[in-house]
Amino acid sequence: MQKNKNLIRYTAIGVAAILLIFFGYRLISNSRMVGETHIQVEVQRGPFTAEVYSTGQLQAENATFIEVPAELSSRNIRVYEIQVTDLVEEGTVVEKGGFVASLDHSAIEEVLAEAQLELEEELQQLQDARIDTNINMSNLRDGLLNGAVQVEERKLVLEQSVYESPAVKRQAALELQRAEQNLLQLERNYELKERQAQNSVARAMEDVRQDRERVRDIEQLFNALEIKAPMPGMVIYSYDRFGNKIQVGSTVSRWAPRIAELPDLSSMISKTFINEIDISKISVGQKVQVGVDAFPDKKFDGEVITVANIGQMLPNGDTKVFEVIIKLFGSDPELRPAMTTSNVITVNYLEDVLFIPLESVFRTDSTKFVYSSAPDLTRQIIETGSENANYAVVKQGLTEGQVLLLSAPSNAEDLPLSGLDIYEDILRRAEEAKQDSAREAEAEMPLSSEPEGEALEEGSGQREGRRRTPPASN
Repeated sequence: MQKNKNLIRYTAIGVAAILLIFFGYRLISNSRMVGETHIQVEVQRGPFTAEVYSTGQLQAENATFIEVPAELSSRNIRVYEIQVTDLVEEGTVVEKGGFVASLDHSAIEEVLAEAQLELEEELQQLQDARIDTNINMSNLRDGLLNGAVQVEERKLVLEQSVYESPAVKRQAALELQRAEQNLLQLERNYELKERQAQNSVARAMEDVRQDRERVRDIEQLFNALEIKAPMPGMVIYSYDRFGNKIQVGSTVSRWAPRIAELPDLSSMISKTFINEIDISKISVGQKVQVGVDAFPDKKFDGEVITVANIGQMLPNGDTKVFEVIIKLFGSDPELRPAMTTSNVITVNYLEDVLFIPLESVFRTDSTKFVYSSAPDLTRQIIETGSENANYAVVKQGLTEGQVLLLSAPSNAEDLPLSGLDIYEDILRRAEEAKQDSAREAEAEMPLSSEPEGEALEEGSGQREGRRRTPPASN
């Protein structure tokens, strides 16, 4: 009897040892948790807000701009840019007609001196042209008079040769003919020289007129170099073509004429730039919460009013961004242009969805998955939706309350992969979207392109038949 009891005891101990070894090995092989500490989170359900964050700069929605004098645009002046030599302090409240800025008088004085010298030279050339014309035309008139006298003399000789021999009469007639031809040539030459002289004088007069206009325009510009405020307001300086704030020494021109502005502080906007990754989420009418760095306790409601269609590269930047304008509702007397804003744009709101922390989502080239610890540790393929700064919506693959790891375990490559049906469903919908796009493109093509469209559709069908599997590791 005692032997049976011992046998049963040893058998129980052996079974327990085997079970302990089995479950211990499984625990170690599945998670290798020995020496590891993993933070676990649960899949949550509830309302979800997708947001895009950006920094911007306050501007007045409406403003009166102060620009370089209109006289600078005159083609006669030939001054293409000019430096700012004096400015009132930014933020100064000025009255209508009050001093705002001064442009470089010395540069315009040099241009004016050169223009006056050119005018004097042109006046001298006009005087010389008139003198030369008078001298040349006087000589030509003397030549015409001599030619006319020669014709009269030859006529008398011909008349007196009436009783002479035929040879003498013939000689007198020829000499009269030559005299008349010479007079005709002199008359034509006089007309040409007279026209040439008139044109020469006219050109000289036109040069003088242009130089006088240029001197007058430069003098008007010189008198307009003191920039005055067109209306009362607070002076806010603009930016030059290099993106730098206008200051003493900055260069302005007729192509970049803006010096300052007088903003309407009752209506403010925030000008921000969104990177090309997030711009597809932004649309007109989206609600925005605007914070101002200068007043951390103040928040303003706003709305997206414009979204740029074309991207741009910011100075010293290496990514393409799109300009977005946000209008602030209401007004605050403490707000000033150029203050930095922190904008939170609400791009989507979902009433009741599953969502998980972004840190729990792992990616390969073609899939997204999580490490699910219940009932056994596995790699679960999921489909995500909208995201915000901390969380992602889960469309497929998880249930509420399911436990996930925030970091990959050491045996991640050995864990089983589940959710292949989700991966295939994502591929199927992607192929259907491609086929729909191909059919739409084919429908828009002219009749002559139908064979090409059919080939495209056939190729799409062939691609649909290929089966792909997700990578086995992260």
